[in-house]
Amino acid sequence: MASASPSTNPQINRRDLDESAGEVLRRSAAPTDLPADGPKKSDFPLSLGRPKSTRLKLGFKDQLIFWMLVAALHVLSLLPDFILYKLGIACALVFHRFDERHRRIGIRNLEIAFPEKTAAERERILRASYINLGRTGAEYVRMGGFFYRSLARRVTYNRLDVWNDLTPRYPGKGALILTAHFGGFELLPAGHAMHGFQIGLVHHTQRFLAGDSLVTFIRERAGVQIIRKHTAAREMLRSLRRGEIIGIPLDQNAKRSEAIWVPFFGELAATPSGFDRLAMMAGAPVVPVFIVRQPDGRSHVIEIFEEIPQQRTGDRNADTLVNTARYQKAIEEMVRKYPEQWLWTHRRYRTRPVSGSPSLYDK
Repeated sequence: MASASPSTNPQINRRDLDESAGEVLRRSAAPTDLPADGPKKSDFPLSLGRPKSTRLKLGFKDQLIFWMLVAALHVLSLLPDFILYKLGIACALVFHRFDERHRRIGIRNLEIAFPEKTAAERERILRASYINLGRTGAEYVRMGGFFYRSLARRVTYNRLDVWNDLTPRYPGKGALILTAHFGGFELLPAGHAMHGFQIGLVHHTQRFLAGDSLVTFIRERAGVQIIRKHTAAREMLRSLRRGEIIGIPLDQNAKRSEAIWVPFFGELAATPSGFDRLAMMAGAPVVPVFIVRQPDGRSHVIEIFEEIPQQRTGDRNADTLVNTARYQKAIEEMVRKYPEQWLWTHRRYRTRPVSGSPSLYDK
């Protein structure tokens, strides 16, 4: 897929992209007859039922490792929450202390995002981000072990009624969920599915086959439909045309052949262009949805915002550039609001707009 960059497109520059994005995350006033604890269901045509399994066929050795991992998660899941969460946080702080490479990446990203903050403030945000990741790890053990459905009670919705507003505008069509590695991100698709609303998730097959099967097993058991990367484009398009929901985190670096460059915290970031092209081909709305960890550290709220307006002028490259900038701005707004809940240790700016440019990160 051809890549486009503001640095090589004379008609669209970074300032234009910033201005076209504006403030993206919006919600109209809640309906006056909305129950205090939110609606219990949505009128949006969500798919129900158990997803089709996409687990890989394993050889004897990998199968043995897989079942050992499953057994280990089930044993760990017997730990009470007050121990399991402390264990997850302790492991995260060990990584924070000794994993110098990812700490440097995190601090560099924070310097780009928050140049106005002091070094101590950025370090505090990074440490809190590790703690959030440790809590997410504890919840992952819960998802992979006994009584995994109890996690559904910890996940509630803010404005599930937003889905209902989409029904008359997009009859028979699905929706693309724009999200990020944010909050208890593994619980976003799983929690949604365990509330009875099946969701599809694109999955990159891992080299560690037993680990890949474990991730697939945990997600599919919760009700998440896994879409393998090698069949993703066709399968996602079919799913959207069947009226299903697809969740895609759009906050990580894209390789050059799939990337366009749009601002993210003021720096051009390589972002997959396929997300907007998929929305265009399917005629589907793009809805920002994030799961926000609450102050108690264990409960979560799925925040649903109004769909992001898509520019469709007939110039596909220009439209995709403008729309992708809006999608990144939505993620940026959420990260600015809750910086401690984003995954800062990913090299978001690894692929530079000009090949051969100096890296923003230490080697």
